Amino acid sequence: MEKISRRNFLGVTSKGAAASIVAGTFAPTASSMIGLGGVASASSKIKPFTFAVLTDAHLYDLPAHRFDGFLEDAVAQVNALKPRPDLLIYAGDVGQAGKASELEKGQKILSKLKMPMLIIPGEHDYYLDMGADWRKRFLPKSKQGVEAWSHDHNGVHIIGMNSILISDFWTGAGLSDVERMGRVEELECHKCGLWGVEAKQLEWLKKDVAKLSPDTPIITFTHSPLWDYYPRWNFQTKDSAEIRQILSGFDKVMSIHGHVHQVVYNNVGNMTSAGLMSTSWPWPYPPVELTYPHIKMNRQNPGDFKDGMGSSSVSIGGDFDGTMKYHAFSADLLPANVAAGIPI
Repeated sequence: MEKISRRNFLGVTSKGAAASIVAGTFAPTASSMIGLGGVASASSKIKPFTFAVLTDAHLYDLPAHRFDGFLEDAVAQVNALKPRPDLLIYAGDVGQAGKASELEKGQKILSKLKMPMLIIPGEHDYYLDMGADWRKRFLPKSKQGVEAWSHDHNGVHIIGMNSILISDFWTGAGLSDVERMGRVEELECHKCGLWGVEAKQLEWLKKDVAKLSPDTPIITFTHSPLWDYYPRWNFQTKDSAEIRQILSGFDKVMSIHGHVHQVVYNNVGNMTSAGLMSTSWPWPYPPVELTYPHIKMNRQNPGDFKDGMGSSSVSIGGDFDGTMKYHAFSADLLPANVAAGIPI
């Protein structure tokens, strides 16, 4: 039997779309805190910078679980990047079941980062206590009720939103907090309905960008993709069309998201979108035809527990051109064109 090589990890097409994701602002230590802004005005002149992205650690309430080590390895990866990223975006799902012990573990590991952080919640962080412990650990005290934020960095307007909000299916059914979390933990939550940012955040977004000029560079961060990828697995945001419409007047918008545990690209209008590797496990691709079928992971060694996982970073140039690099745990899995960086 022919031996399978370690892997041809990503295929790339010249259509390489791309981008940025996720929402909420946090720092694991006071010294790394980034304040959450309100309505802000960004300059169209960009000072080049790099940011790193981590997502979907899914830490368990178990001692010395292997996911702990994977997140620690990813933190070490981004700390070693040269030049060191200006900031790191965490795209949701620090914990698996929203338990204080899981979030505390993640907070401790992420405190080893050598750059400030921005973060948004994932559904696994949120529905045990409706995000209360997550907000306490990862948001400034003055912003405990904030579900959306904006932050200007080097001429780029960065937007974060909570995209995993769902209608109340638990109160009428008399479900406990643990039962509610258990339903949301399912890949296909049959009682949950589709999730999104919902009306208050849509209104906030309109106000936030109202004073920005059309040439303002925009990067959005949400946990779930801002396009209908595969709603059956909640690989979507139900009000993504409204978000794209609000941002349609800008020259270019980058959208980065977690949740899908895989490399996936899309382009809709002025918005390029990129999904990310996790630090827990890689999902298989759902049975749908992708617009960019050659820009995706190709797992060839599922017996390797680090297969298809790692961190990412994005370098932003002066013209809002960017390069995304995927830092797979097994570096030899990256073909040369991907290792050199994908234009976004």
